[in-house]
Amino acid sequence: MKQVYRSKAAYVMAWVWLVFVALNVVDLIVRFSGKSSLVALAVLAALTALVYAVALRPATVLTEEGLVGRNPFRTTFLPWASIEDVSVSHSINVRHGDDQVLRLWTPMSSARERAKAQRRGTPAKQRGRFATEPVLSKGEQAAAEAFAGKTHADWVGDQIRDRAESAKRRDEQAGPARVTWSYDSIAVLAVALVLVIVAIVA
Repeated sequence: MKQVYRSKAAYVMAWVWLVFVALNVVDLIVRFSGKSSLVALAVLAALTALVYAVALRPATVLTEEGLVGRNPFRTTFLPWASIEDVSVSHSINVRHGDDQVLRLWTPMSSARERAKAQRRGTPAKQRGRFATEPVLSKGEQAAAEAFAGKTHADWVGDQIRDRAESAKRRDEQAGPARVTWSYDSIAVLAVALVLVIVAIVA
């Protein structure tokens, strides 16, 4: 089963930005005023290319065959059995091959999110003599225990580690990593660059 993890906040903000850009592009085309409109279009294109590469494209994808790390300009595929270790700090770091490390762009854990996770893992203090706590179902209790003290990045790191260990127990082949360039990000940047050049030359 394919699972895709990314920064929800960055993803939502990127789509908000794209809607904003679309409205502005329509307005600039309708009220086209020469060079100033071209400059505005070039600025919007450059910022949109950056937003696409940094916020929309990055994703961590778990497939049956292995881990796919989509970073802004490269995509790395790692067979599960080739993964040697997974550590989580600000980002998820996957060690593979000859001490090579794949740093996943998403999900990341900020200091604020980690502090919140630590508070969530600490038992709540009882207040008052007759204080009562809401009764959680078994499913809710299991979820609370699984996420206690963990950020989203920690949880995804655990999923990667579990799949890698399962693959090794099944004696799967530890194939080499496959790295490819992100042609979509390069194409978006190329279009933005062309618009910037047109705005400068016109």
